[in-house]
Amino acid sequence: MKKKLSPEQHADLLKTLKDRFEKNMDRHKGLEWAQIQAKLEKDETKLWSLDDMEISGGEPDVVGYDQKTGEFIFYDCSPESPKGRRSICYDPEALESRKEHKPADSAIDMAADMGIEILTEEEYRELQKFGKFDAKTSSWVKTPADIRKAGGALFCDWRYGHVFTYHNGAESYYAARGFRGSLRV
Repeated sequence: MKKKLSPEQHADLLKTLKDRFEKNMDRHKGLEWAQIQAKLEKDETKLWSLDDMEISGGEPDVVGYDQKTGEFIFYDCSPESPKGRRSICYDPEALESRKEHKPADSAIDMAADMGIEILTEEEYRELQKFGKFDAKTSSWVKTPADIRKAGGALFCDWRYGHVFTYHNGAESYYAARGFRGSLRV
C-alpha cells in the first residue's frame, strides 16, 4: 500500500519542515533547503514518514548529508522524547512476553510502521551535539543482538551535562520513555 498525503498535508508538512530548517541552521551547515525539498518532492513515502514523525511529536529536522549515498538525514529533534511514542516496550517479542498491563505497542514495531529507524547509541550521541535532548525523558536506542538475546534493551538520556546509556528489561515501559527515529531521504 502506497502511503500518500493529501495536497494540503503535503504543503503544510513542507512549510513546517522548511521553517524548522531555517530556525535551526546550526544542525545542517552548508545544506540548502531547495535541494532537500526537491528530493522530498520525489518520494511521497518519505514525506508520509516525516509526517508521521511530526504528528507523533518528533519535530524532524535535517542533521546531515551522506556524501556516499547522496541522502539527507533527518532525526527527531523534539526537546523531549516524542509524546506520541512513549509508554511502549522495546520490541514485539518484549510486548508478547508481557502477561499483564501490556503497553499499546513497541518501539521497533512503531518505527517500522512509520518507515523510520530507531536511533543507534552513536546517532543519539551525535544528536546531542545540536542541543540538549531528553533532559526529562529517555529514549530507547537500537540494542545490540547479544544484549537483546539476554532479555535487555538500551535507552539513553541527557543528565548532568552528559549522555547516559542504561539498560532495562526489553518488556519494561515508562510514561517518560519513547524513542527517536531517523530517516534518510
